[in-house]
Amino acid sequence: MSKKIIKTDKASLPVGPYNQAVSIGNLIFTAGQIPLDKQGNMVAGGIKEQTEQVLQNLIAVLGHGGSSLDHVLKATVFLKDLNDFAGMNEVYGKYFKSETAPARSTLQVARIPKDSLVEIEVVAYI
Repeated sequence: MSKKIIKTDKASLPVGPYNQAVSIGNLIFTAGQIPLDKQGNMVAGGIKEQTEQVLQNLIAVLGHGGSSLDHVLKATVFLKDLNDFAGMNEVYGKYFKSETAPARSTLQVARIPKDSLVEIEVVAYI
């Protein structure tokens, strides 16, 4: 098996020396997505707007790799402030229904690139 680089202009491009996602076999590992639009601009608003943009970026990256949010096995959510958990979870719940939601970890971290409020990475199957 060899790894395949997944890169799309339908989501923000990486802000460092990494790729949006990498697949091997039937798995896709995404980089953490932050709330940048396709042009690389931070979206306006708070945790709900930022979570929405992050999930839209994940949809674009996974779709380009032949997968979707329905195929996510594991999600890791990084929050700047765990007090934003309810707002993030409200938006997240619109994309992942509890009956079929992936496993998930949510962590508060000291800082996220570009001073965003949220970053999400996932592992999905194709």
